[in-house]
Amino acid sequence: MVLLRVLLKRIFWIIPVAFGVVTITFFTTRLFNGDPIELYAPTEASTEILEMLRADLGLDEPLSMQFARYMGDLLQGDLGTSFSTGNPVMADLTSRLPATLELGILGLIVAVVCGVPLGVMAAVNRERWPDFLMRIIALIGMAIPQFWIGLILLMVFFVQLNWLPGPVGRLPLWVDPPPVVTGFLLIDTLLDGDLEKWVQALRALVLPTITLGLCTLAPIARVTRSAMVEALQSDYVRTARAMGHGERIVLFQYCLRNALMPIITLLGGVIGFIFGGAVLIEAIFGWPGVGQYALQAIQQSDFVALQGFVIYASLLYILTFLVVDCLYILIDPRVRA
Repeated sequence: MVLLRVLLKRIFWIIPVAFGVVTITFFTTRLFNGDPIELYAPTEASTEILEMLRADLGLDEPLSMQFARYMGDLLQGDLGTSFSTGNPVMADLTSRLPATLELGILGLIVAVVCGVPLGVMAAVNRERWPDFLMRIIALIGMAIPQFWIGLILLMVFFVQLNWLPGPVGRLPLWVDPPPVVTGFLLIDTLLDGDLEKWVQALRALVLPTITLGLCTLAPIARVTRSAMVEALQSDYVRTARAMGHGERIVLFQYCLRNALMPIITLLGGVIGFIFGGAVLIEAIFGWPGVGQYALQAIQQSDFVALQGFVIYASLLYILTFLVVDCLYILIDPRVRA
């Protein structure tokens, strides 16, 4: 009952938040972006041709009329047509989303599987060498820009050692993609029975996955350490030890469970960042995801495509933190009370 009440309350607040995001995005992109007519018209085009293009694209109307028309289309699931690709923005985002999800899921797995144990190990061995090692790793991961990590990995493993493919996207240029079933190449190549393509798709994922994992591992490890240190000093942990519980039970059943709240809060932001499209990482590795789509929209003053991406990313963050709120209720009985 509590979970249902929280869901209904959060869903109610999604509506004004989404409306605010759409409104701000609409007017900001039109006021600060360049003229998209430049994408279509040659430099020697006359004023009459420019006006005809504006009329065809609906850019000759007042902003209020454009906004009303855009909201009407949005309520029908229409994000508009991209100026640069000529395709519906929804179709562009849908076709690129599997690439972002595949990279994001693997990067998130690397970050969580490595970051949480590092944080636990550092908290258990506080002020000893594992703790100092974790602090150095976290400091390096948070201080070094993600694009620099990606470029260094490319220079070492692609340019110098030639062990892994370069920034060519999801598959080498001479390899035809498998028939699309799920959009995830690691799954579609297996369904197609082509192990060679599966290996090539996996090799292409290694460097961007490591880069994304390293960028998100550091804050996860740091927050886990802080939460575990606080839990280890609490009264309920001392009571559990006094009652004779083993150290493993104390760590994982008492400490880690109570330390999950800040970790889950951080993961909500991390998931939004990853699945919203890690723009720099996708640009460096030529990854055809939604992040690269947003970057191309900015470079080409394609404000319709940029609006669609911002709406997608905003709804993703809203839904992610809705799930986080639900997890709070399931994990912490005090929230239910």
